[in-house]
This record gives sequence, structure tokens and C-alpha cells, in this order.
Amino acid sequence: MSEDWAAVAGVIAVRLRELGWRQRELAERSQVSQAIIRELQYHTVERRRSARTLEALSIALELHPDHLNAVLNGQTPLSVGAPATEEERMRAQLNVLELRLDEVLSRLADVQGQLRALVRHTADDDRGAMS
Repeated sequence: MSEDWAAVAGVIAVRLRELGWRQRELAERSQVSQAIIRELQYHTVERRRSARTLEALSIALELHPDHLNAVLNGQTPLSVGAPATEEERMRAQLNVLELRLDEVLSRLADVQGQLRALVRHTADDDRGAMS
């Protein structure tokens, strides 16, 4: 069965309207970038997204953790507010934490790269001043 990203886009759009949220609020609540949410909501880029991303969005949208993944795969999702098992809730919370950690590590790598460039630039300036 093929994946139905248009159906995922529809669920996100409808749910944002129901909750009265903008993409930015969903991004903050889910820890998923606003750019990815925009791509999903407007179905502008069709590429594989991790199950963790869909789960984080489902939880933030106050849906069952597997809701968007079920929609993507043409399955009937559990209804809004259907209780998740304790194991599913824990797995979802761990996945959200893992997404946040990935983002922190990515930002740290960016900062390290900027620091290396600054050190090189400063060393070059020092060499130029000594000449």
C-alpha cells in the first residue's frame, strides 16, 4: 500500500484549525521545525519522515501517538482522545526527548563549526598583524 501524504496534510490542517493554532505553535509544542510542518501541511515536499516526527506531531495535536502514521498508511487511526497504553505514552515521550536531543546536538555542531571558523580567522589576523 502506498503512503498517503495528502491525507496527513489534511489531518494536520484540520486539526490546527480545530485547535486554533498556527504552525509556529505546533512547532514549539512538537519540537518539529516549522519548515517540516509547512511541508507536511501543504504537501509541498513528499519525502519519507521518521515515525518519531509523525508521533511528535500527533501528540502535540492531541491525537493518539500513532494517529498520523496510521493515516499515512491508510489505516483507521484511534479516535481523538482514545487512551494510549502506558508503554505507548512512555515511548512517545522518549521519542520527543530524542528529537529535542537531536536538535540540540545539531545546534551544538553548528556552534562548534562557527567557533572553529572564528579561531581560524583570529589566528589569520594575528599572523597578518605580526608580518
